[in-house]
Amino acid sequence: MTEDFFPDIPPARPVWLVTLADLALLLVGFFVLVQANQTLSKKALAQGLRDGFGTTNRVAEPMAVAVAAMRDFAPGSSKLPVPPAAIIAWARGAAADPRVQIRISGAVDGTPADVEPITRSASVLAADRARAVAAALASAGAVPADRLTIANDPTPGHRTVTLTLGFGGERP
Repeated sequence: MTEDFFPDIPPARPVWLVTLADLALLLVGFFVLVQANQTLSKKALAQGLRDGFGTTNRVAEPMAVAVAAMRDFAPGSSKLPVPPAAIIAWARGAAADPRVQIRISGAVDGTPADVEPITRSASVLAADRARAVAAALASAGAVPADRLTIANDPTPGHRTVTLTLGFGGERP
């Protein structure tokens, strides 16, 4: 075989040109979705996308993420500063979805006075504050105890207990 046997290869498009065209199409698609979102309701847009892709089954609406807190604990104390009625009502509403887990994080302000009196530990005090809120929720029947998680907030800042929602998955 000689060099004359192989035909000449025609010049091809540069790879970056194909990538640029893909990017331009994605950008046009994005702007179409943005414009559709402004002119249509979100439900109509979602239904249009489902129809376009031939999907008939609907997925449950995503749960809203929320945060609640109990503030102003006395320095060195885990006694609840106010009656927990507002936190209990919030947790009861959040726990209506059986997939929700509630994480309860206790925190201290980092001062030498804000420690547990016997052990002189800030971590123990933060855990005691979280445990006090968890006990109030469990005793009121707002949330089953197996859906509560107690944690410590590692960064000192305020004497608070923060409650956050998490998705725990489908229950068997």
